[in-house]
Amino acid sequence: MASTNDLKNGMVLKLDNDQLWSVVEFQHVKPGKGPAFVRTKLKNVLSGKTVDKTFNAGVKVETATVDRRDMQFSYMDGDYFVFMDMQTYDQLHVARAAVGDAANFLIEGFTATVATHEGEVLYVELPAAVELVIAETEPGVQGDRSTGGTKPAKLETGYTVQVPLFITTGEKIKVDTRSGDYLSRVNS
Repeated sequence: MASTNDLKNGMVLKLDNDQLWSVVEFQHVKPGKGPAFVRTKLKNVLSGKTVDKTFNAGVKVETATVDRRDMQFSYMDGDYFVFMDMQTYDQLHVARAAVGDAANFLIEGFTATVATHEGEVLYVELPAAVELVIAETEPGVQGDRSTGGTKPAKLETGYTVQVPLFITTGEKIKVDTRSGDYLSRVNS
């Protein structure tokens, strides 16, 4: 349990029938008249839905312990992604639903943050950008600007991104894991 006065960004609260909510932002408000209160923006850990919630100052809220560990993606085992804890070498099987969109950018050896609560995997979080190799793309035709100077390219993970015309098969590029957009070419 924690007081609303102790709230911090990133803290995970257990509210509304044991649902987990992460504090995105909070603000202590002391109006000139009436009691103080805390205005928060909360994000549901599982669904990603964001809500605004107001608490009276000093009210006790239940906190949840979320264990966030950096783990290395090892391999696929059917529909499960197998991650290995680099400190203990324990392996963790994570369902595709918990991995979510991160699956589009995972290759063997990548390090990701795996968040668990009471032994249940909540989500897998990748760094903001990853470097991946272009597995296949058509050669760009100079002068073809009808598509804004981009073309589709298939990454080594099988995910397709839009890249500039000058990118060729076999090149390494940097991709934004949140939006799936091309960021830059990686010079080797």
